[in-house]
Amino acid sequence: MFKALDKWLLPCLCHPPPPRVAGLRHLLLCVCDHFELRHDTDAAGAHERLRDWENRFPASIQDFADDDGIKPRHTFFYPVEQYDASLLERLSRLCQQCGAEIEIHLHHDRDTAEGLRKKLELGKAQLREHGWLTQEESGAIRFGFIHGDWALDHSHPYGRHCGVMDELAVLRASGCYADFTMPSAPSPTQCRIVNQIYYAASNGRPRAFDHGEPVTVKPGAASRPRPGELLLVQGPLGLNWAWRKWGILPRLENGDLTGANPPQPHRLHIWERLWIHVQGRPEWGIVKLHTHGGIPRNYQMLLGEPMRAFHRLLRDRAQAGAWQLHYVTARELVNIIHAAEAGCTGNPGDYRNYRYPPPPALA
Repeated sequence: MFKALDKWLLPCLCHPPPPRVAGLRHLLLCVCDHFELRHDTDAAGAHERLRDWENRFPASIQDFADDDGIKPRHTFFYPVEQYDASLLERLSRLCQQCGAEIEIHLHHDRDTAEGLRKKLELGKAQLREHGWLTQEESGAIRFGFIHGDWALDHSHPYGRHCGVMDELAVLRASGCYADFTMPSAPSPTQCRIVNQIYYAASNGRPRAFDHGEPVTVKPGAASRPRPGELLLVQGPLGLNWAWRKWGILPRLENGDLTGANPPQPHRLHIWERLWIHVQGRPEWGIVKLHTHGGIPRNYQMLLGEPMRAFHRLLRDRAQAGAWQLHYVTARELVNIIHAAEAGCTGNPGDYRNYRYPPPPALA
């Protein structure tokens, strides 16, 4: 947790507490999976890992539902540079069975803006062949994005794992509806803005995401993002004093679900305390978590008892009146964010398809 303290510690300490909410609150839970089935294995190993998901994921969520009657959601951000048609076909069938969705993950290095455009267009075409990615009424194909190795917008201090300083603009022009990379701490790529939903625009320099404008309720205002802007949806980042290193120092809470650090009550308490939300709509709290679900040590937790215990905890908290629970995919979460921005109120679950409709595979 001591890495990149200069970037994240002061913003975390200075982040204001969320405003008090009089009345009903809603908690939106989104799990974004850097789904790297080929991590430290070959094609045969990747297919074996996916078989574990096919055999266990449907049963792991069967007994749970949110206040809209929706079972736990999962968004697989598939690394398009590792495209495998047979893997995607099997993953597609799993998603259709469980209501999960597939978006774009990309690892690249020493790239150019034109090279990135070509990679994104190829990735979009490949996922569309399997029925994924949303399409606007205009016909434009939109996608959610997570950057490989955390190096969004050429943010690594040694220039690794990217190369494109105007990456935010390239992503938006290519159809990206939102980026879900952050938080990346303790990586030095971590953004200086924390626990926010905001718009950022390229400025010709690396790390343009260090500056931006929070998403705010503005009924009647012109639709955003504007040309060149990208919506950035961050997960929680803070200090965990309930689970201390050496019994003294607080550990870093960054929303990462791992086999060594599964979701537990003390972590949920931090996510509730940070209560990320659209400014002006504090009753809709956002908990965007991330994981690497293609790695066995992590998916044993995701598909096993630790995750089921977490769903029971969420159900108990909702039944006790802490909030209403809403499981959402990345696309559904962004739709709800834009609905909040436009001044919509009430049950956020009503706005899952507010701007971006379901992909053809789920339609």
